[in-house]
Amino acid sequence: MVTEGCTSWERRVEGRDAGLRLDRFWARELAGEGVSREQVKDWIKSGRARVDGAACAKPNLRLEGGELLLLLEGEARAAELAAEDGALDLIHRDVQLAVLDKPAGLTTHPAPGLSAGTLVHRLLHHFPEIRVLDEQRPGIVHRLDKDTSGVMAVALTSEARLALARDFAERRVSKAYLALVHGRPRRDEGRVDAPIGRHPTQKTKMAVVEKGGRPAESAWRVLWSDPEGRASLLLVRIFTGRTHQIRVHMAHVGHPLVGDAVYGSREHAAWTARGGEAAALANRQMLHAFFLALTHPGTGRRMHFQRRPPADFLALLAALDRRCLRLAVVGRTGSGKSALLRALAARGAPVFSADAEVAALYVPGGDGAGLLARRFGDEFIAADGGVDKAALLAAMRRSDGLRREIMDLVHPLVWHRLEAFWAANAGAEVAVAEIPLLQESGRADAADLLAGIWRPEEARRDDLLAGRGLDAETLALFDSWQWPGPAKLRACHLVVDNSGTLADLERRAGALLKIAGGVAARRREAAARRFEALWERLGRELAAADGEDGA
Repeated sequence: MVTEGCTSWERRVEGRDAGLRLDRFWARELAGEGVSREQVKDWIKSGRARVDGAACAKPNLRLEGGELLLLLEGEARAAELAAEDGALDLIHRDVQLAVLDKPAGLTTHPAPGLSAGTLVHRLLHHFPEIRVLDEQRPGIVHRLDKDTSGVMAVALTSEARLALARDFAERRVSKAYLALVHGRPRRDEGRVDAPIGRHPTQKTKMAVVEKGGRPAESAWRVLWSDPEGRASLLLVRIFTGRTHQIRVHMAHVGHPLVGDAVYGSREHAAWTARGGEAAALANRQMLHAFFLALTHPGTGRRMHFQRRPPADFLALLAALDRRCLRLAVVGRTGSGKSALLRALAARGAPVFSADAEVAALYVPGGDGAGLLARRFGDEFIAADGGVDKAALLAAMRRSDGLRREIMDLVHPLVWHRLEAFWAANAGAEVAVAEIPLLQESGRADAADLLAGIWRPEEARRDDLLAGRGLDAETLALFDSWQWPGPAKLRACHLVVDNSGTLADLERRAGALLKIAGGVAARRREAAARRFEALWERLGRELAAADGEDGA
């Protein structure tokens, strides 16, 4: 609204505000625009306030409810704005209306202490004709927070401004946002109907409040959650336009926006402390105004606009969606799994050996030794406090029931360590785990790629019997604890031939990593296509829901 050459605000006092001081009322109403209470008091004292049309210079006037208030912006903010030559990403432009994609980091309009470098300054360069519309916010009919990106409409004529401002106020404009929030909501969708007002103790923040807040309503739907449950992508629609509404409402339901240090300080601190690629990419609140539907102020035509999220938003989504490709190596005893694992490690792949983990669990003071001691006393504990492996093997040889009980006790410890290994190497392209009994445990689906290693039976037996001094009976026992060799290999995605020399196996390790890397790359490409398809589908869905033809 333009009055006397400067910006003004008009409000009708609602009943719940009866008894509130005039300056407190305006300070609350204008807090989102960077206007302080002291500034409001100065404006009132200088005669720039009206109550039911009459001038009022008393900041402490108690409101009764129902009054029509008017406040004129002080002269100190009426200085002429300088046009600035900055880029605008225009989606639409005609003589009355412009629609653009505001980048994150660009403040929408000037405010106390910010007299340059805003979107308004750029608008004045590209659309100098809008200067006559308003001294401080020419063309602005709604706003996005500085660190929120996305679609904004700008009025280019006075008529367009009045029409659009009216449509926004009367909720005839449809807006939908993409928000990346912490965690995974328990429900797939939800609605938040909770009033928002000034935070009772932290005056620079808004909050859901029981008293004194203004009605605020948002609806959200989960579009995607990252595989580890760290974050979820939500489609958020708002039916009111309160300051920081989405940030406040999502924090209120326990899922603040990723990167929002104001309304999700605890979650943001934990996110940052966790480190890694995703933490480094969350440098702002991850909120993007994805869709806007409005009626053209001149033609009356319903128009739809959408814009995919910017690069930093997409990069964070990709990082969250990315998992290292989990390559598991299986094979019969003596087939060469350990040699293959060493060759893969030599080529830089992170590796995990279930046998090595079990050995670590059985050392004196190890978790496995402690577990067996609690269950069986000293029966399988050596003098040094570690596990007496010979005694344990002898007992397992005598009783298959005992063997299974031992497995049930020890294997969860190994699986726990394996999960920690996957998590620690989440940023790697490929990580490798050698797990002899993976298939027998029923956990083969935990691997993205299953590679079996094959060695000719005669060579395998010679290596074990002559090379390692294993007796035939023990070898037969070990074989009996696994699937038959052909069955294991048939269940694998790949088979590594270990019929040659160690040098041959090392070369095949390189080929195996190359194949795994190719699978990982195709998986990333598929994820990117999936998100692109999601933006397209969402745009069509929102336009259809709006009920009119899009632009």
